[in-house]
Amino acid sequence: MSKEKSIYVCTDCGAESLKWIGKCPACGAWNTYKEEIIRKEARERRVIAGMERNEAKPLLLRDVSSKEEIRLDMQDYELNRVLGGGLVKGSLVLIGGEPGIGKSTLVLQTVLKLKDILTMYVSGEESAQQLKLRADRLFEALSDNCFVFCETNIEQIFAEVKNTNPDLLIIDSIQTVYTERVDSSPGSITQIRECSALILKFAKETGTPVLIIGHINKEGSIAGPKILEHIVDTVLQFEGDQHYMYRILRSIKNRFGSTSEIGIYEMRQNGLREVSNPSELLLTDNHQSLSGVAIAAAIEGMRPFLIETQSLVSSAVYGMPQRSATGFDIRRMNMLLAVLEKRAGFKLVQKDVFLNIAGGLRVNDPATDLAVISAVLSSSLDISIDRGVCMAGEVGLSGEIRPVNRIEQRIQEAEKLGFSRVIIPQMKGLDISKMRIKIMQVCKVEEAFKALFG
Repeated sequence: MSKEKSIYVCTDCGAESLKWIGKCPACGAWNTYKEEIIRKEARERRVIAGMERNEAKPLLLRDVSSKEEIRLDMQDYELNRVLGGGLVKGSLVLIGGEPGIGKSTLVLQTVLKLKDILTMYVSGEESAQQLKLRADRLFEALSDNCFVFCETNIEQIFAEVKNTNPDLLIIDSIQTVYTERVDSSPGSITQIRECSALILKFAKETGTPVLIIGHINKEGSIAGPKILEHIVDTVLQFEGDQHYMYRILRSIKNRFGSTSEIGIYEMRQNGLREVSNPSELLLTDNHQSLSGVAIAAAIEGMRPFLIETQSLVSSAVYGMPQRSATGFDIRRMNMLLAVLEKRAGFKLVQKDVFLNIAGGLRVNDPATDLAVISAVLSSSLDISIDRGVCMAGEVGLSGEIRPVNRIEQRIQEAEKLGFSRVIIPQMKGLDISKMRIKIMQVCKVEEAFKALFG
């Protein structure tokens, strides 16, 4: 007869305790301990349908045969870029994002493009009729190699997988799947941990790639135990504002590729469209002779693109001036405003400052600092910046313009889009002989302001 006991597990690091603790002694997080019911059963050999147990033996590292990973072409340039060239066979990929951001749409439209790959789409949230309606909206001619299975029991799922033998398995979502071995409800920490371990075992032993869709909590991290992100091979975050049309697929963890790559999509009525050249979509021509707009040459991952940095500076109506930033770190903006006051002599203490990155994007590139302070100063002085000027540079606390990485790619992107001048930090060894665009190298913010406003 099985015995039950209750333990408490930290959802951030997985540490266990016999009683509830407010602060985790392992990771220091507060209020992360959740109760779990553990059943002690007689140990027995557990074999899931479609999975045989392999007797593994230790090998010397020099005797292990290494070969290039076999990848599946997802017929999506942006997704292939983020994955590192395609989906590796036997890999486990987790895609997380906010509700309604387009996770299921992205996966479903990708599956419908795969004509020669047998796919099983397991849905625990939608019925087959709902999936059919969505598929009809995305594609007129549906694929003949996509099976739909609406089930949440992991044992039943593996039984159907054994009969179908798909080349690709999708589970939407991991929070709805449960196993009969655990008595807790679907979505609990124990269920997510057990089901993800079984899915990982299936993927590695059969060589079948698995895409898992996961929910996120109110803090923005993927719901469930932190071990879920540890055991999977790749973690992709689907980001974006529901009020804007652009979505960013960002790689947080990737054992088969770089974590610095991003994919950009545009949300439309008939699904997500790949954005191959984001600079042309993020820049507009309707701000001629308008103050408070500066163009920054940013890089996300390995991709350079130009973005609009918009600022509005006005007299403070209330006693305390407001500071607001959309798409930019508010703490970094406050630091840049302090640099403007201390090093450049511009008084903004009694001014409201609002900052916005156009297009709903969120950038973390420090090279946008120069564009941010230029936009703020342009709005404060009510003087527009020449439309043919873009800039890239990190601003230090002493007012110096610090060098940034991949400056040649930023300059080439500005040149390709027809800009006439680019303001960059003073850099050694930069070959500008083959560049047709006028390059202005500056060392301090005063020099950059003189080049912009005279």
